[in-house]
Amino acid sequence: MNDSTRAPALAEVQDLRFPTDGRLDQDEEWCLVRFDNGERRRIRFHDYNEIYSIPGLYETLFYEKLRCKSPSTVAALLEVEAAHAGPPMKDLVTLDVGAGNGMVAEELRGRGVETLVGVDIIPEAAEAAHRDRPNLYEAYHVIDLIDPPAEIDRSLSRRGFNCLVTVAALGFGDIPPAAFARAYNYVADRGLIAFNIRDKFLSGEDDSGFSRLIRRSIESKILDIAQQNRYCHRYSTRGERLHYIAMVGRKRADIPKEWFDDMQ
Repeated sequence: MNDSTRAPALAEVQDLRFPTDGRLDQDEEWCLVRFDNGERRRIRFHDYNEIYSIPGLYETLFYEKLRCKSPSTVAALLEVEAAHAGPPMKDLVTLDVGAGNGMVAEELRGRGVETLVGVDIIPEAAEAAHRDRPNLYEAYHVIDLIDPPAEIDRSLSRRGFNCLVTVAALGFGDIPPAAFARAYNYVADRGLIAFNIRDKFLSGEDDSGFSRLIRRSIESKILDIAQQNRYCHRYSTRGERLHYIAMVGRKRADIPKEWFDDMQ
């Protein structure tokens, strides 16, 4: 994480602790937060609305304590492909899906991306982005991409995106496959698609909806993977490495409408 993404001060949080026994799956992890007023609150890591509502907690939890590297890793891989085959980073009109509090957008801005539009389903995410990292986004939409409002759907369709980025939001139900597919179809052909996913979700043993969608897109030559990197996304609360795969591809065609029925 670069200096620009250091966590804001935690004025209300006095202590942050992890469970010391039991083996939790990644989507079951939680922490115990103790506030200055004596309140103690158990917060599950996937309860993003609660995390975003506490200034600085997201950064302190995931980036300082658990050493998450995904925003910088995905952004760096995108930069490699942009330098290799274009367009330049400054010319990327980027849709940031699962935008959260703007950490990915800040990383992209630091690498030269000038135009960013954020989308998230959680109102608290948009509030945190505006609070902690104002003026990064041209627009930030709080919508469900499965069924977006018609006016916003038209606006996104006409915006001329040539890049889609989604980081740490795929594979655990945070962004359903159909929502990712709709976002993918907002991007022009030959546009860049940058994302990351837990390595096990792309193994031959996994048959989740997103895993099937990515494999089918690659096999059908709708998506051409240009760059990929397996790396440590972050550490678990038990200190174990959680490995993800960062990918950057080129869009060759829209995901067909008939595929959407298979994603329900």
